[in-house]
Amino acid sequence: MVDFIHNNKDLYGVDAICRILPIAPSTYYRTLDLCENPEHRAKRDLHDLHHAEEIKRIWKESSGRYGVRKVWQKLKREGYIIARCTVARLMQKLDIQGVWRGKNKQTTRSRDDQKRAPDLVKRNFRADQPNHLWVADFTYIQTNSGWVYTAFIIDVFSRAIVGWKVSTRMNTDMVLDALEQALHDRGMPKNVIHHSDRGV
Repeated sequence: MVDFIHNNKDLYGVDAICRILPIAPSTYYRTLDLCENPEHRAKRDLHDLHHAEEIKRIWKESSGRYGVRKVWQKLKREGYIIARCTVARLMQKLDIQGVWRGKNKQTTRSRDDQKRAPDLVKRNFRADQPNHLWVADFTYIQTNSGWVYTAFIIDVFSRAIVGWKVSTRMNTDMVLDALEQALHDRGMPKNVIHHSDRGV
């Protein structure tokens, strides 16, 4: 964007171009100044440039195996004072990551021998009014203490979560508890279609 402004400023003027593009003229002038005078960069930017080079070096030396923790530990051993979150931010900015050796989490097991409920909505997830169609969703996250699972019941009309349950164990009870909460909180509505994917 700065290049565009720079190439067309003589024809249209910086202020006129900046009014059309959603950019403040001061942003253009600041970027131009930093390109011409790199010593004007903020201290953080200068540190980031130096640290990014060291992070890339360590990551390459590990053949791309090291993640944030190991890169950070290696930097500390080499005498660098840098926060772990800074290493994480710069690795994300550099679009590099380590090899993850954990197993993929299996959340559901589809069984072909089980009877399935009919698909009453025919994959058409639209509703004209509240409490007409609810869908179940399920997610999980790994924490320092282990896996945490959350079941949601979502009203398709408003996209609001009408029931939910969090647990450290994955089982069908948590989905049923979320459904019971939704029914209770919504005043036991009649003729609600509750849709869930296979395995939920």
